[in-house]
Amino acid sequence: MSLANDEPGRRPRLDPAEFIKANMRLAAVPALPEIRLYTAHPGSGLRRLVDPHQSADDDAVEPGDDAPEPQPPYWAYAWAGGAVLARYILDHPQSVAGRRVLDLGAGSGLVGIAAAKAGARSVMAAEIDRNGVAAIGLNAEANGVEITIVDQDITTGPPPAVDLVLAGDVFYGLEVALRVIPFLDRCLAAGIDVLVGDPRRADLPLSRLRLLAEYQVPDFGDAKGAVARSSGVFRFEPDER
Repeated sequence: MSLANDEPGRRPRLDPAEFIKANMRLAAVPALPEIRLYTAHPGSGLRRLVDPHQSADDDAVEPGDDAPEPQPPYWAYAWAGGAVLARYILDHPQSVAGRRVLDLGAGSGLVGIAAAKAGARSVMAAEIDRNGVAAIGLNAEANGVEITIVDQDITTGPPPAVDLVLAGDVFYGLEVALRVIPFLDRCLAAGIDVLVGDPRRADLPLSRLRLLAEYQVPDFGDAKGAVARSSGVFRFEPDER
């Protein structure tokens, strides 16, 4: 496995694409059998990729031991907001067919992959995590679709030249929501439609959303075999105040 040394004197960083292919499982997404993603599992040793300064002894710690687990990365799992939005797109291909689509905060690329499979004219995925960028490329290839990846925070500038923004699980914290909402408003002002997928997390701006559909999909963190929760697909609408 090749390594990339980002800073002199520091432990070399693992190549994310090679690590993902070697240590994660390519498996169908729950509630989305049409799509396969490289997904983390207890034996994947994901902490080595998330924190490149972990020692070899730390890598060997198994779940349930005393050492704390690192914060799980968004891109390594299917979250409910992305899953429900992807399910909606596959069930309603007319929502994306022939349109230029942006998958905002793409994570694994799940939503963008669904859009490409459903006939989008083009798909752009915006993701700032370098490991997520690698995962999107691998997941797109595994599903036989083409996605253009933008590896920077696009919420600080004008919207790109697209017809539709797909925002799956982008309201998972107040700070993030306060950054995303003005960007989505700029999208609406530019004539770009916005669809949101979310299991109604605390910072979801419900007053700005019109419910289009609901699905029962599992969420990351749910116990194995737990009953899937209801998650919604919404249209983001202008602020009428």
